Amino acid sequence: MAALAEVGSAGHFRELLQQKGKSLVVVHFWAPWAPQCIQMNDVMAELAKEHSQVTFVKNSQKIDRLDGAHAPELTKKVQRHASSSTISAGPNDNAKEDLNVRLKKLTNTAPCMVFIKGSPQEPRCGFSRQMVEILNKHNILFSSFDIFSDEEVRQGLKTYSNWPTYPQLYVAGELIGGLDIVKELEASGELDTICPKTHKLEDKLKVLTNKASVMLFMKGNKQMAKCGFSKQIIEILNSTGVDFETFDILEDEEVRQGLKTYSNWPTYPQLYVKGELVGGLDIVKELKENGELLSILKGDN
Repeated sequence: MAALAEVGSAGHFRELLQQKGKSLVVVHFWAPWAPQCIQMNDVMAELAKEHSQVTFVKNSQKIDRLDGAHAPELTKKVQRHASSSTISAGPNDNAKEDLNVRLKKLTNTAPCMVFIKGSPQEPRCGFSRQMVEILNKHNILFSSFDIFSDEEVRQGLKTYSNWPTYPQLYVAGELIGGLDIVKELEASGELDTICPKTHKLEDKLKVLTNKASVMLFMKGNKQMAKCGFSKQIIEILNSTGVDFETFDILEDEEVRQGLKTYSNWPTYPQLYVKGELVGGLDIVKELKENGELLSILKGDN
């Protein structure tokens, strides 16, 4: 498990930065009087569980920066920099083998994966923009990787897939092709059938989030929570007397990963009322303290 440390001095900070075997350090400057900072602390704690090679330092050799409480963007940056830091030094053959393993993992990150210049929100070339527009037009749920963020991936993927240009679209880890191929598939009506998993997953998530008026996606279930955050939110919901159902994300990896993109919320637990995301533990705590939780659970708002 990654380390989550509270820094109390400049010396302690330097010591953490110099630790051997830690490929990435994420530093969070925060203020106790700002509620959005508390929210980001919770996100940092959750991300620390998922990235064992990363040291998270709450309280800076800078390779990137994020201002404000934007949990999805923090998650994206950590995943990108963590993945770009994991190739170990060694003989060329071993490095190539490690890169291929990493590329295989990246192309299988999501059922539908696109490698572009920039991000879906800010494409950095016309071809990437057109690719994103086509996928969005067909309501295809996809994840992306910015090839500008990692030159090794940018060059390695060309050889790995024997495809020299970007963007590149993958489904179930298999290369579909670039923009021209996707345009041809769209024109022939085949694009929607080539990406069936993404459509089925989106439909599945919509059904699950609407399964009950109040749905909680958590680690474990009502009877046995499998993380501290899930346990706390169960206790809060039980105290309201409102009926709710739960879904154990540990039993379905596709739902666990897909729901993060579907709702643009990177951590668990996640609470839904009538199919709409309310938020995670921090939001639920705030609603309880403000006296708004019960009316929201009952659908009054």
